[in-house]
Amino acid sequence: MYDTSDLRKGLKILQDGQPYIVVQADFVKPGKGAAFTRTKMKNLLTGGVIERNIRSGEKIEPADIEDHEMTFLYKEAEDFVFMNSKTYEQVNITKNIVDDAWKFLKDNLVVQVMFFNGRAIGVTPPNFVNLKVLKSDPGVRGDTSSGASKPATLESGATINVPLFINEGDVLRIDTRSGDYVERVKE
Repeated sequence: MYDTSDLRKGLKILQDGQPYIVVQADFVKPGKGAAFTRTKMKNLLTGGVIERNIRSGEKIEPADIEDHEMTFLYKEAEDFVFMNSKTYEQVNITKNIVDDAWKFLKDNLVVQVMFFNGRAIGVTPPNFVNLKVLKSDPGVRGDTSSGASKPATLESGATINVPLFINEGDVLRIDTRSGDYVERVKE
């Protein structure tokens, strides 16, 4: 059990039978009345954010969350197939759980899969991935003073904006947290 003094950003707790991650926690000592911790928590199942005031001294139950390192194998219809790196057990995870992480998945990419009570609830790719450009129109010379960009389709199927000098076949480093182009890499 956690105490209110343990509440901090990133802590995974159980509220009303649902797993939440603490997004913000501020200790408040009003001039009159008991101290409390004002929290913002994100539901790990639905993505909804709630605000709660938790009185000092209350006990908070930890969520039964496990993170497993898994390798992305392939896409099968609407599901994504991952393999546990330690047990070699394969798991099918639906597209709504993978969410926007699909944009950065390529064969044999190692990701973190979050489980709640033995059920997959989220997929987190590494912070940076290298993906090849499959399709990109040639850059148009002209007004480049504003940092012009063009769309490029990556090997994962995602489309992102890249600088004009990027060509088909280039390998790019992509920041998976924002979905932005970082740099061109040589392989």
